[in-house]
Amino acid sequence: MSEEAKRKAIDIISHYDGRPLRIMEVCGTHTHEIFRLGIRRILSPKIKLISGPGCPVCVTPVGFIDEAIFLALEKHATITTFGDLVRVPGTKKSLAAARAEGARVQIVYSPLDALEYAKEHPEEEVVFLSVGFETTVPVCCLAVKKAAGEGITNFSLLVANKTMPMAYAALKGSADIFLYPGHVNAITGTSVCEDLVKEGVSGVVAGFTAKELVTALAVAVTNAEKGEPFFVNAYPRVVKPEGSPEGMAIMEEMMEPCDTEWRGLGVIPMSGLKLRDEYAAFDARRKFNVSGIEGHANPGCRCGQILKGELTPPECPLFKKVCNPLHPVGACMVSGEGACSAWYQYGES
Repeated sequence: MSEEAKRKAIDIISHYDGRPLRIMEVCGTHTHEIFRLGIRRILSPKIKLISGPGCPVCVTPVGFIDEAIFLALEKHATITTFGDLVRVPGTKKSLAAARAEGARVQIVYSPLDALEYAKEHPEEEVVFLSVGFETTVPVCCLAVKKAAGEGITNFSLLVANKTMPMAYAALKGSADIFLYPGHVNAITGTSVCEDLVKEGVSGVVAGFTAKELVTALAVAVTNAEKGEPFFVNAYPRVVKPEGSPEGMAIMEEMMEPCDTEWRGLGVIPMSGLKLRDEYAAFDARRKFNVSGIEGHANPGCRCGQILKGELTPPECPLFKKVCNPLHPVGACMVSGEGACSAWYQYGES
């Protein structure tokens, strides 16, 4: 992108004077980058950015944290997880608090790291907390496939993976334009977004650099002025129409859709994933007979409404008062992709 093109894009989003537009950053990384880069400061007052449910930690329900704590404290499993999940509050405590009580909780950078830990500690039952969207599912499947192939029996997944298509349908009407997450579309391709246009849903796939984000927003504004639903892939260097056939193939081979709960959105039919019966030995819920655990979030937390774009973080009565990064009440303040975390760090900038 030339400097002239960049200036033109900035001019478009700064001087837009058409009908008010609500653009939802589905991806939490987009929310943080737009804040960090100061893009909000240059937007026309006619453009309102809404933070959506694209933070995998944020949409993971409280009950999932309770399940992980149950496995750690009652089943004495070693929990392996990405770092953000350790501090997310469950109904009564977080995994960090459980670790202080003697639970084994290991931070890893991928499910393959968790599998290596299981191989090195055959005396421990190792459970990886599998959260995230289509971006992270293929590597989780690969870890299970390697475990099965190598005869590793002390490794399993506690699955809370989610897929985006049904979530888009559930969010229909919450914004005028979706800013689609480029990393998800890199796996899934663009067909779902193209199909949503037929239902009147507009959107733009965006990258993550300053130029890519400014371009995507300018594309969104320019197309919105035409008055018809649209879809544009503004991240073509990474996102291809077909996505990643290999990634989709291993997901379909090893996982199947299921109903699942999204924090703030409730249960969205067929928007989750679970391991197929052939891999039941690696499904922690079936392996340890985990069922009937229902989580209860702090009633004062407005994380659910924030994830739906109904409120901004400062409109939550706990924001910066009781809830802050050192003492988070909800997942949106914990996660590095959370909307509350972004607003806390960058404020109105």
